Amino acid sequence: QVQLVESGGGLVQTGGSLRLSCAASGRDFSTYPMSWFRQAPGKEREFVSGISWRGTTTHADSVKGRFTITRDNAKNTVYLQMNSLKPGDAAVYYCAVKSVRYTAPSFNYGDYDYWGQGTQVTVSS
Repeated sequence: QVQLVESGGGLVQTGGSLRLSCAASGRDFSTYPMSWFRQAPGKEREFVSGISWRGTTTHADSVKGRFTITRDNAKNTVYLQMNSLKPGDAAVYYCAVKSVRYTAPSFNYGDYDYWGQGTQVTVSS
C-alpha cells in the first residue's frame, strides 16, 4: 500500500523558514516525478514545486528564488525548503507523485495519482 506522509508544517513569522518533508512508502518512487502543491481556504489547489527523477526542478513563479525542492531517492523522500515566507504562502501543503516513470513534473494536479494527507503552513504577519 502506497503512503505519502508529510511533516514539517507549522506556524512561522513573515520572513521565516520551514522545511517540509514527504516520506513515501510502499513503492520505490526514485524514477517518478514528485511535486508539492498547496491549497488555501476557498482557493484551488495549485502547483508549487516539482522535481523529476533525475533531479530537474521547476517552481511556480510565486515561489521562485524562495523555495527549493530536493529529493533523496535512498530514503524515498522529497523535501521543500521554504524561505522568506509570506502570508500568501499560508496553505495546506501536499506532496504528490505522478505515476509515469521518467517524466517531468506536471503543473496539473489531476495528473498525480498519489497524495499525502497534507501539512498546514501558517505565516503570521
